Amino acid sequence: MATLITPFLRDRFLHLLVVLGIVLGCFARFQWRELPGAVDWHTIITLCGLLLVTKGIESSGYFDLLGQRLIQRFNQQRTLALFLVAAAALLSTFLTNDIALFILVPLTLSLRQFSTLPVSRLIIFEALAVNAGSLLTPVGNPQNILLWGRGDASFVGFMLQMLPLAASMVAILLVLTWFSFSHRTIERHDNMTTPQWQKGLLWLSIALYLLFVVALELKLTGWALLLVIACFALRARRVLLALDWSLLAVFIVMFVDVWLFMRLPQLQGLVQQVAHASDAVHFFAAIGLSQVISNVPATILMIQIVPASVSLAWAVNIGGFGLLPGSLANLIALRMAKDKAIWWRFHLFSVPMLFIAIAVGWLLLKALH
Repeated sequence: MATLITPFLRDRFLHLLVVLGIVLGCFARFQWRELPGAVDWHTIITLCGLLLVTKGIESSGYFDLLGQRLIQRFNQQRTLALFLVAAAALLSTFLTNDIALFILVPLTLSLRQFSTLPVSRLIIFEALAVNAGSLLTPVGNPQNILLWGRGDASFVGFMLQMLPLAASMVAILLVLTWFSFSHRTIERHDNMTTPQWQKGLLWLSIALYLLFVVALELKLTGWALLLVIACFALRARRVLLALDWSLLAVFIVMFVDVWLFMRLPQLQGLVQQVAHASDAVHFFAAIGLSQVISNVPATILMIQIVPASVSLAWAVNIGGFGLLPGSLANLIALRMAKDKAIWWRFHLFSVPMLFIAIAVGWLLLKALH
């Protein structure tokens, strides 16, 4: 029980959101019975399932073994960095960007056991990579899950809409990675022992992940989540205990906070002005909102004002770059790094990426339309 409760007690971001919700509740016009409807439960169920299957892969211990093999396989810092950034972008297309970080950041931190590497800089680039890669697919990040659910595009159709921006941002990030890491040889530690891992748990988790993605397409997400929970309860109960359930609570409270915010009487006039503004205003408003309140709440807010269009999807994903609050993935990655200096170093790379992404995204939208 303590294992389940402790993350909720330590999550300061969750506490801040709860306090904000209480304050908003004092001024917003609403009825208590309306609050459950404020949450997009399809998004929450999808996140929960993806978190569980990814935690199963992590708990198998395979990534400790993979980390050791990476150090043995790559000889230079630049080539290893390019591989990890590309892997982060690729993983985040099939997992959510947050979940890809739950895999890659512990893997990157484990590299300290075997070698001397600029680990903090690697984590910064992994955070940027998952923001770039995750924008491609409907399940790549929470805002895409939400926008896909509100639109009428198929899984493949959504990917085709996002492909120009995703391909551009990943290519730009790989070029930036090339110039940001040296050609220096990796210095390996002596006396490395082979980590132990559980093959059965790894294959179970992979199978459940594939099943869950199929269930998403077939609109059977709730039943698939029950199956995932049942399998882990029978075969690996520690996966259920180790999951960061407070992260799900963060998203639930975010939905409620934005819903309450939209019901502030003072906001109604501004909302009407934005709703009738041009696509350009919607595009830059979504990016600006993301910098302040994060791109997931910005998406929740914007889809109550404007349709779930391609330009909106591009805008909220671009908003994940820039300032730290732009994406919850940024907060997750830097918090897991446990390095105080990383908080300001992150912006040396992320802010330029924001301006590049805005320019590329706007030019591509103009060219495609």
